[in-house]
Amino acid sequence: MTKRNKIIYWVSTLWLALGMLSTGVVQLIKMKEEVAMMEHLGYPVYFLTILGIWKILGTVTVLIPKFTLLKEWAYAGFFFAMSGAVFSHLAIGDSAKELFGPMLLLVLTIVSWYFRPAERRVVAVN
Repeated sequence: MTKRNKIIYWVSTLWLALGMLSTGVVQLIKMKEEVAMMEHLGYPVYFLTILGIWKILGTVTVLIPKFTLLKEWAYAGFFFAMSGAVFSHLAIGDSAKELFGPMLLLVLTIVSWYFRPAERRVVAVN
């Protein structure tokens, strides 16, 4: 892995971790803005607890060494959660401003996953 790729990986991964951890905590404590957003999107408020817990657990998984298969699941979960958020905002006609956060986290998920080092990848067995 080149130095450039390592830098891209760690910068994107740390920003992703910060974004997922902070939004996970905000969802877990059910800040009134998050509750209002969930209601605006048409989802039940208890969904915040589910998202918050999984975002926090996914963040820990992506940052710790080893557990490569679990990391793949965490990245997949981040991808599904953020793409779902983007499509939910689009479906109800929200402005581009509402799409920025989920889109940024979606891009960071893809970049972090793509540039992850070999020791953080699942090895395919033939």
